[in-house]
Amino acid sequence: MAAPENPFASTHSLDTNPFDDPSPQVMYPAPTEGSQQSRLDAIARREAELNAREQELNQRQASMKRTSPNNWPFFFPLIYHNIHEEIPESSRALVTRLYQLWLVLLGTLIINLIACIFFLIAGSTDGGRDLGASIMYLPVIGIASFLLWYRPIYNAYMKEQSLYYYLYFFFCGWHILFSIYMIIGIPGTGSAGLIQMIGMYSQGHIVAGVLATVATVGWTIQGLGDLFYFRSIWKHHNAEGHSIQKAKTELATHGAKSYFSRG
Repeated sequence: MAAPENPFASTHSLDTNPFDDPSPQVMYPAPTEGSQQSRLDAIARREAELNAREQELNQRQASMKRTSPNNWPFFFPLIYHNIHEEIPESSRALVTRLYQLWLVLLGTLIINLIACIFFLIAGSTDGGRDLGASIMYLPVIGIASFLLWYRPIYNAYMKEQSLYYYLYFFFCGWHILFSIYMIIGIPGTGSAGLIQMIGMYSQGHIVAGVLATVATVGWTIQGLGDLFYFRSIWKHHNAEGHSIQKAKTELATHGAKSYFSRG
């Protein structure tokens, strides 16, 4: 007679882990050399498409800039000047302040000339020389300052090229020294600065003294402002890794014509 079957006996082998997933494992075929190559080709095509799209956008932007009409100065447009469009957003505020300082300089030159007219009316012994020099300063300093230090720093932030930074540093440095010279106000130099201002007040020429005061304040504001931003721009130029060697390379590559181009 057969022995009764033990109902508690296990049917699993002791060599089998009872916690293993009982579902059958699916074996995926190893990727072949052909499938890997196809995947690499697809990635390469995607990168090429992205590069082509980026190049197209850059060309379109450059074309828009080239076709934009000149708009500055407004009464006789010679160049295109648009801080919002051409300057990166992170630098727009700084370039805007520099442009405002240039406008302050222009206004100061006009007030300085008017003050020198009143010096002559007041009977100043150096009134004629002051007036002559102040008349010369208005177009020469006004135009030269725009072309030699404001426009280079505008181009520097627009193109981020070393050459323009060094042009700015050189000519703005001289302009800061000129501003100090004008603040002093030596008679006969065309400056309605401190010495001239004190002289007019002491002689009772109040109108001439007030105009000299306004001119002195103007020279001081734009001079200190230029000095402040000069230091800020120097720090930025160092942080971006600009150098004299890069400036020489850019000059050899692009030449002076890049000064007038927008690209």
